[in-house]
Amino acid sequence: MKTNSFSAWVLAVRPYSLGGAVIPVAVGTALAYTAGSFRPVPALLCLLFALLMQCTANLVNDLWDFLKGADQPDRLGPDRAFAKGYITLPAMKRGIAFFTIASAIVGCGLLLWAIRYGELRYGGWELVAAGAACILFAFLYTAGPWSLAYHGLGDVAVVLFFGLVPVLFTYYLQTGTWSGEAVVAALACGLVIDTMLMVNNFRDREEDARCGKRTIVVCLGANVGRWGYLALGTAAVALCLSLLAAGYLWAALLPLLYWFVFFATWRKMVRIDHGDELNVCLGETARNMLLFGLLFTVGILLG
Repeated sequence: MKTNSFSAWVLAVRPYSLGGAVIPVAVGTALAYTAGSFRPVPALLCLLFALLMQCTANLVNDLWDFLKGADQPDRLGPDRAFAKGYITLPAMKRGIAFFTIASAIVGCGLLLWAIRYGELRYGGWELVAAGAACILFAFLYTAGPWSLAYHGLGDVAVVLFFGLVPVLFTYYLQTGTWSGEAVVAALACGLVIDTMLMVNNFRDREEDARCGKRTIVVCLGANVGRWGYLALGTAAVALCLSLLAAGYLWAALLPLLYWFVFFATWRKMVRIDHGDELNVCLGETARNMLLFGLLFTVGILLG
């Protein structure tokens, strides 16, 4: 692969993972639509901000995992662009700066729209705080001397920034309010997206332990990875079922289809147990995540 080529940058931003940015925005928008408050401009800006932020986080992760020794030549996971030498250090720094600035510009545009047309409760400062936190934690996840991913807090960060924050703020920007159903939906999204991190950490548990990356799987053992993966997807579906009480029949039932496919992936993960063959489960988990997002979003729209 040619150094700093377009193909190298595509590899670096990890397109297979970008469903994690799309799903919570789609779910938050679907909830706003059912509340009679769908607004296309903030919905699109939220989606663009989420995609740019995930690209930023992926590039930061690509760089800092290598600098901290987590990406060695014997890495089991998909190729990392910087570790393979496909992107040079100066280019990677420029790429991170570009995506960070682009995210901030989109965030400012969203803030200006909300001040002009929205129904903000706190004058816009809540959006400033949320946007600043997203940018800050995109770096703190792997960068710096006390990064979250290296101290067992990666899963908490995923549930927060791929669940609660994007779903609730996408909903809030369109409706001007919060709701219990949105909180439930946000947690469900965060848990499903965290299955991606769990299978990744389960696969990498031995090399993570060697380089001092103390994920939950490293700290508590492989069984936490095996059963934690199953628990995450199952808990997400259980949260969806709880929406029956709010009258969301299809949003409660359609995710059950996801669970059966997810369960098949979990069985395969347990059977394979270790090695680069687990990349098959990573790919299936990304597919399952998209399936959940589609089923859940359609279910919400159907009522």
